[in-house]
Amino acid sequence: MTDPISKQLDDVEAARESGRRKMDWAVQHMPILGALRASFEADQPFAGETIGMAMHVEAKTAVLAEVLAAGGAEVAMTGCNPLSTHDDVSAALDAVDGVTCYAKRGVDDEEYYGAMEAVLAHEPTITVDDGMDLVAMVHEDYPELIDTIVGGAEETTTGVHRLRAMDADGELDYPMFAVNDTPMKRLFDNVHGTGESSLASIAMTTNLSWAGKTVVVAGYGYCGKGVAKKASGQNADVVVTEVEPRRALEAHMEGYDVLPMADAAEEGDVFITTTGNRDVIVEEHFERMQDGVLLANAGHFDVEIDLEALSEMAADTYEARDGVQGYEMEDGRRLNVLAEGRLVNLATPVALGHPVEVMDQSFGIQAVCVRELVENGDAYDAGVHDVPDRLDKEVAEIKLAAEGVEFDSLTETQAEYMDSWQHGT
Repeated sequence: MTDPISKQLDDVEAARESGRRKMDWAVQHMPILGALRASFEADQPFAGETIGMAMHVEAKTAVLAEVLAAGGAEVAMTGCNPLSTHDDVSAALDAVDGVTCYAKRGVDDEEYYGAMEAVLAHEPTITVDDGMDLVAMVHEDYPELIDTIVGGAEETTTGVHRLRAMDADGELDYPMFAVNDTPMKRLFDNVHGTGESSLASIAMTTNLSWAGKTVVVAGYGYCGKGVAKKASGQNADVVVTEVEPRRALEAHMEGYDVLPMADAAEEGDVFITTTGNRDVIVEEHFERMQDGVLLANAGHFDVEIDLEALSEMAADTYEARDGVQGYEMEDGRRLNVLAEGRLVNLATPVALGHPVEVMDQSFGIQAVCVRELVENGDAYDAGVHDVPDRLDKEVAEIKLAAEGVEFDSLTETQAEYMDSWQHGT
């Protein structure tokens, strides 16, 4: 069984001090979670509940875990990506009353899943996931827990896709909220969060400029839109690749060049995948790329860039920079992969993830979804559920109040007009 992170580090006190400082900085810029914490501390809605979490363990996520614990929960947490954990934050979180954290950076597959098993040993009544690995483990290896699990919440696009496929097969045995699909998450986290943090991480890791470069964005969903928009805003030329005709048309009408990846491979200086699918960039594309290209993934798992094929093609591999692996081809071309093909905004050595303000919104949704499961869990059957609109609006209103932004309300006449079919021309 995996030990908590505090038993795995040499200088635990120094790590906790560093991690606490990062968390305190995040807290200052997370008014939504601040407001929810005050409510949770007063009402203790999670008393008697055990919340199992598998997420990117860094400062913002740690604040969410701390807020849930402040509401009375026992929280057991581990990572959802072997390279996204900040060990100092993990140690600081492990010192919080009511929280046990097992996440450690750089673990192998056995250690990664061993930490998830340690979380499930706490017998959670609620799961909070990013990528669905924890939910999958419950169903595959610990089905005896399902009867006492009230429900869960899933953070990201890839995880929701997996959950919906699982649900369609009739294999999802408890209710899950698709946090990724609600407006307060998707319109901000996926667009602005992924766009800003991915480009920032690539720039800091490589020390290279965006201006004048051709950036190939694979996928034009919400994440791809954000990456394309932010790259264009930094004076890059943007090419979009797509498999869905309406999204391809949307990218075209928003001013981007749209090409098949086979053609874009010859033009790109930087390639950023955002699809959540596998084999987006493969051998035939590597063969066409120019010397010095950068390859990065802003999707979820490390399957979008075929690194196995790239390794087999390479005459030599070497560490080009910290967080950058160089692959030298037989003809002398060098292709550079960031963060081992894992989430570039979280897995490079300098990565900090999405901006704090963006994650405040997403984690606010997670927090109110957990509250909803505790208060009204019986209303939800097994399967994937949209986040109730009232919860999404609640989080938006907290954010607007914190920003000092006032907005209008419908009059009774307007509300009646919008709800009626009887008003004609």
